[in-house]
Amino acid sequence: MADGGWVAGWGTLSLINAGLAQAKNRSGFLWWLTSLFLGPLATLLIVVLPKLDEVVE
Repeated sequence: MADGGWVAGWGTLSLINAGLAQAKNRSGFLWWLTSLFLGPLATLLIVVLPKLDEVVE
């Protein structure tokens, strides 16, 4: 893949992970950033971690 297609895939995965994290009441931005470095491993962590309780202020 000399054309850089993996960059688009990695970026797309990081956005998907941010959405998954937000669905579990976690910081989408922090998980997006983490996903840029960990990629599929971050996806596994998000899926395995339990959903956080919502904080009502």
